[in-house]
Amino acid sequence: MAEKKKDILWRIYVVFFAFLLFALAIMSKVGHLQFVEGDYWKRKADSLTTAYQSIEPIRGNIYASDGSLIATSLPRYDVHLDMCSNGLKNKVFNDGIDSLALCLNKLFKDKSKSDYKRILKEARREGNHYLLLKRNISYKEQKQLMTFPILRYGRNKGGLIVDQLSKREKPFKDLASRTIGSKSENQNVKAVGIEGAFDSSLRGVKGKRLMQRIAGNVWKPVNNENEIEPKDGNDVITTIDLNLQDVATSALSEQILKSKAEKGCAILMEVASGEIKAIANLTRKGDNETINYREDYNYAIGYGTEPGSTYKLISMMAMMEDGYIDLKDSINTNGGRMMLAGGKPLVDSHEGIYNYLDVKDAFAHSSNVAVAKLVMKYYSKNPQKFVDRMRSFHLEDDMHLQIPGEKKFTMKNADSKYWSALSLPLTAIGYEQNMTPIQILTFYNAVANDGKMVAPIFVKEIRSKSQLVKRYPIQVIADSICSASTIKMAQEMLEEVVLTGTAKHIKHSQYTIAGKTGTAQIANDSKGYNGVDGKQYQASFCGYFPADKPQYSCIVVIYKPSKEAYYGASVACPVFKEISDKVYALNIKMHEELKRSPDSLFAGNAVVKAGRNNPTLLAAKKLNMSLSIPNSGWHNTSLRELKSSEGAVPNVVGMGLRDAIYILENQGLQVKPQGRGSVIKQSLNVGTKVQKGQQIIIELG
Repeated sequence: MAEKKKDILWRIYVVFFAFLLFALAIMSKVGHLQFVEGDYWKRKADSLTTAYQSIEPIRGNIYASDGSLIATSLPRYDVHLDMCSNGLKNKVFNDGIDSLALCLNKLFKDKSKSDYKRILKEARREGNHYLLLKRNISYKEQKQLMTFPILRYGRNKGGLIVDQLSKREKPFKDLASRTIGSKSENQNVKAVGIEGAFDSSLRGVKGKRLMQRIAGNVWKPVNNENEIEPKDGNDVITTIDLNLQDVATSALSEQILKSKAEKGCAILMEVASGEIKAIANLTRKGDNETINYREDYNYAIGYGTEPGSTYKLISMMAMMEDGYIDLKDSINTNGGRMMLAGGKPLVDSHEGIYNYLDVKDAFAHSSNVAVAKLVMKYYSKNPQKFVDRMRSFHLEDDMHLQIPGEKKFTMKNADSKYWSALSLPLTAIGYEQNMTPIQILTFYNAVANDGKMVAPIFVKEIRSKSQLVKRYPIQVIADSICSASTIKMAQEMLEEVVLTGTAKHIKHSQYTIAGKTGTAQIANDSKGYNGVDGKQYQASFCGYFPADKPQYSCIVVIYKPSKEAYYGASVACPVFKEISDKVYALNIKMHEELKRSPDSLFAGNAVVKAGRNNPTLLAAKKLNMSLSIPNSGWHNTSLRELKSSEGAVPNVVGMGLRDAIYILENQGLQVKPQGRGSVIKQSLNVGTKVQKGQQIIIELG
């Protein structure tokens, strides 16, 4: 029995010592973790619950050339509440909860006062340190929140946590929106326009702040201040003139709506600098009842088509530069019809009207036959020479546009497998190659610029606040694309188009225009030029103004207008004219100095017209002028007394319309005025006998 008891005790001791050793081992490990590896595991724990996160800077603004804001980042805010903040006392919470709930109800109007009160109390009871109150609120709303009960005490004592965000806005909405562009955070979405091209300048430098992960995998800031403050982005100053941009967009929209076109674009460029002052790209949207046009693709720089007749300028200049033709050379167009290889007919839009035309008139009337015959005459034995000469005009040079999307223009060589017996005459009149509107405009701009080719630019400066960071100078592609004599002949041809040719209806009395109309059939892939809906056309006009001292160049292209009106002269020219008229009206430097009539009297800067003495004396008195004329009667432009015998035609030259009509009708004449201004000419000679009811025409100017 004693032996058995001893055996049991022995076993108990063994188990006891085993547990004791196990306990000592655990205590030893705990001590090792606590004192030897403690710092490591603390850092490990912190890394799982806290992390440095990036703070987005405020993106830079984009401005028009006059300083108007065309793209900006408006501040938006996400608001969270820490209802268990260490500094938020029970008394403050209980005393202010009713008022806070009421204020939130009135501000956001999405929940009742009782709902807000219940949510806030539950958050405090459950220990919620990061309750989402509202997302994407405005700056004004955020400022109001900071005045509310409880929240007015700030983050520590009031639990208010505000995270600032930013939202990109375009104050002028769709105006030039494709050129302004956008920058997506999605790496798979391609950046477009100025936003994308100048992203590195606009985006700024990110900051950092320490964030802690709390329940629900939600991150909240650890400190009130950022560890590294973000650096806001730089501002981009564009070349866009908002007034002219509005005109270009409105004129283009109105015309393509009227012509039921599919899309269109217009570009206005400053001749000397290459600065783009306006660029509009519109695409048809909606059904037949609700048609409108939106900017969703930059056709001006990224959409290449066969240009048609606007390309004839290049063909003509190639022959001039090679010494084959000049403006007075004559071509027999055979009534505007010829046969090409394979029995393909080539006709003019004015078929049957002209036979012999000189080079200038053939260009002015856009004769396909004349241009094709000339090119075939001089280059049929060596078509590569024609290609090489056109290539020498720097048409293929990279323009290095400041915004992405430029489509490269490449000419095919005569030994290409795509070159056929039709290629030479069709290339001459603008087919079998694709050019974008901005490439055509750049060439025409070089002609306006006396041969100097400059690249189009959209951005002229980068600024940080008011400090200049970078200025973009004029980019010269070529000092001269050809000889001065060729440029002069090209300029004469372009002026003739508006004086007597296809664009004579846009001739302006106050300033001169030079340019070329274009009407091209649009190829429909494998179906050629006859698609499902029959032939489709592209109407265009490219030119510059004033023709004698070019300051602006402009191109208008309208794609697939209705079949009732599809010529460049009737579809594209009116848009060009509206843009050029507006530019002329707004730019006082383009106006000629007022010419003074030799028979006018000048007192200071005032011109005295013929008319009644009394109003003239009154006006002179207001201007502190001294005039030696009687109080009554009439005077001429030299301030001499105007005398007219009864029954004789008086002299009304120099008078305004009202005075002229008064005097003439008192003599029994019927007056037919023409024009505006003061009288410069009258149809009846002064002093001749008046026959009652006789008509007199007075011309004003």
